[in-house]
Amino acid sequence: MDAGLKLKRIREKLGLRYRQVEQASNLLAQQHRNQDYVVGLSRLADIENKGVVPSLHRLYSLCAIYRLPIEEVLDWYDIHLDQMPRDSAFATPPNTHPIQFSNGDQASVSLPLKLDPGVDFRQTTYLSRVIQQWGKVPLTLLENLDIQEHRYAVIGTEDYLMYPLLPPGALVQIDDTYRQIENSGWTNEYDRPIYFFELRDGYACCWCNVTDNHLILQPHPGSPSKPVVLNYATDVDVLGRVIGVAMQLDTKRMRGSALKSKPKTRPVAVPR
Repeated sequence: MDAGLKLKRIREKLGLRYRQVEQASNLLAQQHRNQDYVVGLSRLADIENKGVVPSLHRLYSLCAIYRLPIEEVLDWYDIHLDQMPRDSAFATPPNTHPIQFSNGDQASVSLPLKLDPGVDFRQTTYLSRVIQQWGKVPLTLLENLDIQEHRYAVIGTEDYLMYPLLPPGALVQIDDTYRQIENSGWTNEYDRPIYFFELRDGYACCWCNVTDNHLILQPHPGSPSKPVVLNYATDVDVLGRVIGVAMQLDTKRMRGSALKSKPKTRPVAVPR
């Protein structure tokens, strides 16, 4: 059954006539002060019988009038909101940015449901061979496990601030409870804390130093980028500390791109 016919069946079950739907949508348009919410008689007939796709505002009106969750109706039109985070991978923004997707009630994720009982995780393990069963798990179930929530961000494809430690395209996990800058206490580059910052014109993910009222964004020594000095009080907010990273190892390609990249006097960033 196509989406228009489903909407028609639901309208008929509710006992609503075309004129009543139009009148209700007019009230919605008055409430929101926007005539785009109006679903006229001829337009409703086209949606139900001719496969015409309603505009966003008209779809909202129909969902409100018919008491339907808009996510379900979007599924009827082959728009699946739970696939949006996955589909976002088809675009590769050059600038570092936080991930804004939230875990909706309809979202699910593939997780290992059954592991080889003989696996010894004290040894380096090839997980692809010990996973015996995969399955879809609703994200709401994971939330019920009281897992600590973190923020996530993607290093831009042209952001070499922390290359090669954090290559472009890496996914970083951020703990926003750690916002206090540490100027010392580490013994090597892997121990040194990496912070995620919101700047006036975008974001940055790198080491840093605080001197008086200034915060210095410190790139990795292997990076073509230059340090940047900012006013700690007015030009930057510390969003958290990087505690995890997922990245692909394509060192030959990344090394070539880094060599071609010109040193920057500002970190690559995007507006909010």
